[in-house]
Amino acid sequence: MPWIPNEEREKVPVVKNLIWATKLLFKADKWFLISGIISEIATDLFRDFIQSVLFLKVLLSAITGNGSFDYYVKYLIAFLAVGLVTESISVWGDYVTNTGQKRIFKQLNNMIFEKAGSVDVSCYEDPDFYDKYQRATDILTRGYFVMFSWNLSIVLGSLFSFVSVIGIVASIDKAYLLFLAPVLLTFVVEVYKSKVVFRRDVKMTGNNRIKSYIQRTVFLKDFSKDMRTSGIFSVIMKKFNNAINGNIQILKDYGLKLFLYSMMSSLLGEIVPMVGTYAYAGYQFVATKALDISGFSVVLSSIRSVSTAAQGIARSFSDLTQVAFFFQNLRDFFEYESSVNDGELEAGEFESLELKNVSFKYPSAEQYSLTNVNLKIEKGQTIAIVGINGAGKSTLVKLLLRFYDVTEGEILYNGRNIKEYKQESLRSRFATVFQDYKTFAISVNENVLCRECTPEDEIIAENALKQSGVWNKISEFENKGNTLLTREFDENGIGLSGGEAQKTAVARIFAKEFDIAILDEPSSALDPIAEYKMYENLISATENKTVIYISHRLSSAVLSQNIFVLENGTVIESGSHHQLMQQNGKYCQMFTMQASAYKEGGAENEE
Repeated sequence: MPWIPNEEREKVPVVKNLIWATKLLFKADKWFLISGIISEIATDLFRDFIQSVLFLKVLLSAITGNGSFDYYVKYLIAFLAVGLVTESISVWGDYVTNTGQKRIFKQLNNMIFEKAGSVDVSCYEDPDFYDKYQRATDILTRGYFVMFSWNLSIVLGSLFSFVSVIGIVASIDKAYLLFLAPVLLTFVVEVYKSKVVFRRDVKMTGNNRIKSYIQRTVFLKDFSKDMRTSGIFSVIMKKFNNAINGNIQILKDYGLKLFLYSMMSSLLGEIVPMVGTYAYAGYQFVATKALDISGFSVVLSSIRSVSTAAQGIARSFSDLTQVAFFFQNLRDFFEYESSVNDGELEAGEFESLELKNVSFKYPSAEQYSLTNVNLKIEKGQTIAIVGINGAGKSTLVKLLLRFYDVTEGEILYNGRNIKEYKQESLRSRFATVFQDYKTFAISVNENVLCRECTPEDEIIAENALKQSGVWNKISEFENKGNTLLTREFDENGIGLSGGEAQKTAVARIFAKEFDIAILDEPSSALDPIAEYKMYENLISATENKTVIYISHRLSSAVLSQNIFVLENGTVIESGSHHQLMQQNGKYCQMFTMQASAYKEGGAENEE
């Protein structure tokens, strides 16, 4: 299902969204909603009907001589008992609600995270997706589910007391219902008001995302040095202030309209009913004597209760309508259908991988990143795909792993289109280290194995770290491989240099069973000596395996059986290192320049 454009949001199915949200809440924790509804109905009925109307009527009957003292005491005891029961229900409801919130937050967050982990990688290169993702997570972070539950409970509780009190008023004189009719119009006003609030909040989403990004960036270690050694901080703060000022302007743009809606709601829901009923009750009490003091007091109290209940229904219904618009963001997110769809086949042991006339263009791009690429990789081969930055090397990796599907042509795994395979099955055949590798704020061993570790796993992780060349550093720490990376959650955590972090990421290759290894710029943070040693270990560890090196540094190419040279998204040369050097083409030119740079660097170091 495609994302719904902002201008079409007013067509959002409010009732369907509220039903959908109710089902989702029940799935997460059924007692959360039930307890809130029962508690609110009991509280509203007791406050607005039993206490304000029935008990008042009993009390005034006793005062005016229409009831005995025994009659009064009997109802007083009943009133006390009902009050205790109501208070017990309220305390129980608060307890269930407070504990349920945490369960709901956990389960719904898990659902959002699972969905975020399954959407197309292309989504993360789309600013519009980030806006929608933020609005989806706002459902939890801004408490919309709690708001939904609370307001639904108020609507139902107020509705029960509203109907009960209306029955009392109508039994006195049906004419009072005419003065209460404007209350119904407040629902219409509040619905339109909620639409305006939603449009306002949608317009603020982009600015809020900028604010969130800057607030996060300012405190991240990765950005701290640049913040302090350049003028970038002032640029960032200007964008932060612009975002805040943008939101202030949006609030001003919608302020008058929201003020007028609020005034109209108060006029129809409170002022007109109160003035009308007070005037008519006064007329009946003073002029026509149709009401005695007891009836007059009960009418006034009833009208206040009706007005309170009606206002509660109107405000909560407005909030429910507004929340329903935001639920559409979450529904859109959960119902999003990936454009990269699963096949039905399990990927078997690797035999061959072939690109046939492959061309690819990113969804928002005008130009192709790859054009008519043809290459074939056989089992056990070591392949290098080289080229300058921007040649299309990393794009090729994304296509092989089906982060994107090709625009034209096809990619064959064991002779069949990769679209025919289950994505998880296909990707499990690959071991990959990406150019923009990441280490996480978990232990070193968990970073290597990508799972919680048993004692047996720790041995596997240690061997992998040795092969990647970083174990000597890790072994210096008190807890060795169980040391937490970064100090974000633990003051005893450690930080690694760029090269050490990259070696830790590369260790994942040595720790995993795989058919094909893809190393996208695996040595970008390493010096030439460390790079050479790492490649030696890789060759040993990947014996009889298929390896694909993606690099603009050509030290890996020398070790490869076949080299494909990419330029502007097209394969311009292919062959072994010796063959390409003899051709004296682009590869020869690149290799000669890099070799010269290494020699110059070595000479300088010797000096």
